[in-house]
Amino acid sequence: MNEQRQSVVILLVEDDEGHRLLIRESLRAAGIINELVELGDGQQALDYLARCEPSGKGAVRPGLILLDIKLPKQDGFSVLSAIKKKSHLRMIPVLMLTSTDDQTEINRCYELGASSYIVKPVQYDAFQARVKALGLFLEIVRLPQ
Repeated sequence: MNEQRQSVVILLVEDDEGHRLLIRESLRAAGIINELVELGDGQQALDYLARCEPSGKGAVRPGLILLDIKLPKQDGFSVLSAIKKKSHLRMIPVLMLTSTDDQTEINRCYELGASSYIVKPVQYDAFQARVKALGLFLEIVRLPQ
């Protein structure tokens, strides 16, 4: 199945450098070698995505977005809402990352079009297990083009 694996760019939007490092290292440890574009706030994400033109002449369109909810400048809800309003971006799977399991937040993410909602575990081993599961997800799922 590896020969059919899609090589998609993963956009990681996370303001905490420690969490970005942990996610990056966990992805690599799980065998996920996709290109990873890392941004630190919601406005940077919106600016990047604005350059992902349907013509393909701008920034590389991500095939998967890992989006923290609590971000400076523009929060994850705003970014998610903007993504789902753009016809050339709306099919990109967006996995929301957060440190809370508040049901109101979970419901809001799904209402805005999130593909999944992942609670970032505080414990390193639990976090690595979730990232490994993400690697399996990328291995078996066909993502939209």
